[in-house]
Amino acid sequence: MRIATERDAEACHAIYAPTVLDTAITFETELPGVEAMRQRIQARLQHYPWLIWEEHGQVLAYAYAGRFRERAAYDWIAETSIYVHADARRRGIARRLYATLLDTMALQGINQAVGVITLPGDVSVALHESMGFEAAGVWKKAGYKLARWWDVGVWQKELQAAVATPSPVRAFSTLAQSKELRDLLAQ
Repeated sequence: MRIATERDAEACHAIYAPTVLDTAITFETELPGVEAMRQRIQARLQHYPWLIWEEHGQVLAYAYAGRFRERAAYDWIAETSIYVHADARRRGIARRLYATLLDTMALQGINQAVGVITLPGDVSVALHESMGFEAAGVWKKAGYKLARWWDVGVWQKELQAAVATPSPVRAFSTLAQSKELRDLLAQ
């Protein structure tokens, strides 16, 4: 496991493309280009983690967190996403990568993680629930893709107890230089 770099844009794009083109897992309806993926990685890494699972020089999965809502009161909650190459599924990669993402978010001071899942999404629901997420609600007919309306479920996990006066969340760009993150990624 390691932190993503802009050089990972092409590999992340290749993993993401079938999800955009062939599924409703993401509600993105037009495939972004490699350059757009590069920009997403660069922008995200300022404040949130984007982690890579790589074996023998090949990127097999990536996971990242992002801002849940824009208002400042939401600073301590973040939305998570994970994508695994079709050839690398059912090997436990998603669980290990996702666990590290959640631990990284906790190091930042983020209290809550939210997974937003297109329903029925059985595989994603099972992953989230196995990681301690709890169902938090359903948005009915929230998105239209592939000629139909889709419901979206929200799963939520407390990463650490909320305190009366929380410290500001650490920007990932600061945490990325720390020994505690290096140690976490080395596990």
